[in-house]
Amino acid sequence: MENVITEKVALAVADGTTMDAFVARPAKSGKYPGMLVLQEAFGVNGHIRDVTQRVAREGYVAIAPELFHRTVRGFEGSYDNFASVTPHTQAVSEAGTTADVHAAFGWLQAHPQVLSDRIGSVGFCMGGRISFLACARVPLRAAVSFYGARIAPALLPHAVNLNGPVLFFWGGQDKHIGQDQIRAVVEACSRAGKSYINVEISDADHGFFCDARASYNPAAAKEAWSLTRTFLETHVRGMGNAA
Repeated sequence: MENVITEKVALAVADGTTMDAFVARPAKSGKYPGMLVLQEAFGVNGHIRDVTQRVAREGYVAIAPELFHRTVRGFEGSYDNFASVTPHTQAVSEAGTTADVHAAFGWLQAHPQVLSDRIGSVGFCMGGRISFLACARVPLRAAVSFYGARIAPALLPHAVNLNGPVLFFWGGQDKHIGQDQIRAVVEACSRAGKSYINVEISDADHGFFCDARASYNPAAAKEAWSLTRTFLETHVRGMGNAA
């Protein structure tokens, strides 16, 4: 599926704030699964918009909410200037993020093109963490977490509430997420009896999926996307067994 429609929408969040979001959906009429696309610390930038459109071309209605909306609107940070994103990442709270996830999930459920019981998520870095949280907070069919920073230890108690299987990707060369954190995430899911797939790509670094970053690894990105497509096809579109 190649033709997609893109638009920007404004969502009312339960805490009284308004959150913009980028949407991409199939141009062909019909009913499709829904997908949350959750940003890196650098905002809903060109990379995240590209991923959102890529997901739509796979036959999903995809929405990428702007998770920094409480501090800035339309933010697109530079990959060479992490200091510029710090004020916004520090302002992100679990309560606020949960409200944002509910707003975006609710938008998908209400959309006439979306199969309301077939919604998943995919997120990157900060968004990888939020993808994990989202799977515990709303009834997702499945979630994908690319190098989810700081899932451990803060979010580990949520493992018992995961509503669907999670596909984790990690870079073996990632200096930001240590092996102790990866083990803690996997062990928490195992203890909770939840279904997961854990993938560590030995020669990949943090951010390996993003072609705008110096750490981009084309082979790792291609392999991870192939696995992601199959996982979502099985558990979201095909409605495989929930955790």
